[in-house]
Amino acid sequence: MKRTLISAACCALLAFSAPVLHAQQANGSTALVSGIDPKSLDQNIRPQDDFYGYVNGVWTRNTEIPADKSTWGTYIELREIAQGQLRTMMEATLKNPGKAGSESHKIADLYSSYMNTKARDAAAFKPLHADLARVASLKDKKDLPALFAYLQLQGIQTPIGTGVAPDAQDPEHYTVNVSQSGLGLPDRDYYLKADDAKLSSVREKYLQHVATLLAMSGDKAAAEHAAQVLDIETRLASAQWTRVQMRDPVKSYNRVQFDQFGALAPAFDWQAYFSAMGLASKASSAVVRQPSYLTGLSETISAVPLAAWKSYFNWRIVESYASYLNTDTVKERFAFEGTVLRGVPQSEPLWQLALRYTDGAMGDAVGKLYVKMFLPPETKPRVMAMFDNFVASFRDGIEQLDWMGPETKKEAQAKLAALKPKIAYPEKWRDYSALKTQPHDLIANVRAVRSWSRQQNFDKLGKEVDRDEWSMTPQTVNASYSPALNSITIPAAILQPPFFNVKAEDAVNYGLLGITFGHEISHAFDDSGSQYDAKGRLRNWWTPEDRRAFKERAAGLVKQYGAYSPVPGYYINGELTLGENIGDNSGLSITYKAYQRSLGGKPSPVLDGLTGEQRLYIGFATKWRAKLRPEAAIAQIKSDPHSPGEFRAKGTVMNQPGFYEAFGIKPGDPMYLPPEQRVIMW
Repeated sequence: MKRTLISAACCALLAFSAPVLHAQQANGSTALVSGIDPKSLDQNIRPQDDFYGYVNGVWTRNTEIPADKSTWGTYIELREIAQGQLRTMMEATLKNPGKAGSESHKIADLYSSYMNTKARDAAAFKPLHADLARVASLKDKKDLPALFAYLQLQGIQTPIGTGVAPDAQDPEHYTVNVSQSGLGLPDRDYYLKADDAKLSSVREKYLQHVATLLAMSGDKAAAEHAAQVLDIETRLASAQWTRVQMRDPVKSYNRVQFDQFGALAPAFDWQAYFSAMGLASKASSAVVRQPSYLTGLSETISAVPLAAWKSYFNWRIVESYASYLNTDTVKERFAFEGTVLRGVPQSEPLWQLALRYTDGAMGDAVGKLYVKMFLPPETKPRVMAMFDNFVASFRDGIEQLDWMGPETKKEAQAKLAALKPKIAYPEKWRDYSALKTQPHDLIANVRAVRSWSRQQNFDKLGKEVDRDEWSMTPQTVNASYSPALNSITIPAAILQPPFFNVKAEDAVNYGLLGITFGHEISHAFDDSGSQYDAKGRLRNWWTPEDRRAFKERAAGLVKQYGAYSPVPGYYINGELTLGENIGDNSGLSITYKAYQRSLGGKPSPVLDGLTGEQRLYIGFATKWRAKLRPEAAIAQIKSDPHSPGEFRAKGTVMNQPGFYEAFGIKPGDPMYLPPEQRVIMW
């Protein structure tokens, strides 16, 4: 049976091939079942030969990627379930939006204005005329700093990204961060890899796309101006750091006083820029993430004529709003962003796009309603108990490490003890009272939300860091670790099938949801997170010997994953994906230990002919089942720190001693790695 998109009427707890979790016996009692559908396992593939194929082969053969998706798999199915839940919530809100000015009314305004294609078609590019006129009025490059600031305050991308975040050297307070930005393609390689035919083709189509949208906006020399845009972005890409370089938190922490920025980039008036951003009165310095990029940017500003910069900023304005304009513009943007970049032939339905926009604009307000409607009250306590089990298992795991000395172990234990869990939903919600919305004007709403969000961010300066703040919303199908806050976030949306069922037998819950705990906790100790201490301060708390031993093990993962090729000719970047691969490998190791702890010394139950350990690993491989379009896979390889799902599953289990025992993996089996080649980090 081929998979199709889940409808809005989808029940909150439906999941892919969701098994019946309990069976009624003849005497009326309830018996736990395995949580694994034996028919979903490919009996033509031995787990010792190809574990991913054994678990997911049947699904892979019988599943097609929906026409409006670049990828399909367990994660995306759960996101579709959450989208169906959100649509149900939105329909209820639209029927009863509450009084004007209330959060529910603002939610209804945002959604309705997005759905109002008649008003959007009538307005077309008119809402952008004032901004485009502002660019046209530029007389001198000395005016660029004020324009950079104006556009950034409007949420429009420029070659500089400026924002406020916890200070890695003073984690109790916020600081200004300045980073590289300004590209329209997913990564610098798309501009610089001249010998790559696929990337060269994307680059040519991007040039055509820029010209088409500029022409639609009224530009009479769109082809010429598009070439100028590509030239500037290529210059910026040449100056930018690679994604691997940006993963180093020490090298990307460079404190610079505002009055010293001119030494890095003399062609740009930084004092004028910081004043126009409203930051000069609140701060006197910033952390520069990529200092050499600012120097390159300065050289580009000097070398490129003002007329070309006008073309670039016209493009940045048009591109920034293209998703919210008239039908033809939206179609053109999707033709490139969706089809060319990700291989998706068909756009998602309008309601889903409107829902995603509303969710992104007022995520906490949407989250309040979502939690109230779809989170069973018994879920959070059960999950918190599981979290405590993982922390205890990680604590034991640290003490059992044979490559780490007692001094470093003491610091690691202190960091683990200080780890803050954020489960299901925040204790404190964002306040949207200052946000003003309109029922029919989408662009006005986009601007209002961007302005509100920017002000919320800048208002943090001068205040102590809010360690309870969430980085994502409860309805997000994801999870995260923050090194600055030393906290993990596990949103409500993943606390349901197919990741978790409060009534399910433990093994599959550990393999599907539990690995998320293990993975995110492990990020506190990956190659980047391990450079922050218990309080979130960027500090080396390792002995030289222990750090050297850690790096040796990490190098093994770089080599292992760098040999995987999801698309012929394109290999996973083992250095870029190192942190996530450490998270997977360490997380699964801790998941196995946490499951053993949950058994209380008893053997795991055998259900459907599978031990609990086998079901745990099957659940893990099920979590990462996915199919990707080739274009999407290439974009992921170039820009995403996560390895594609098949290799997250396959590569990780090959390093796990418990996996070898559970499935009897022997020398000569394709899934076998000699013990000296297995990477065990934590």
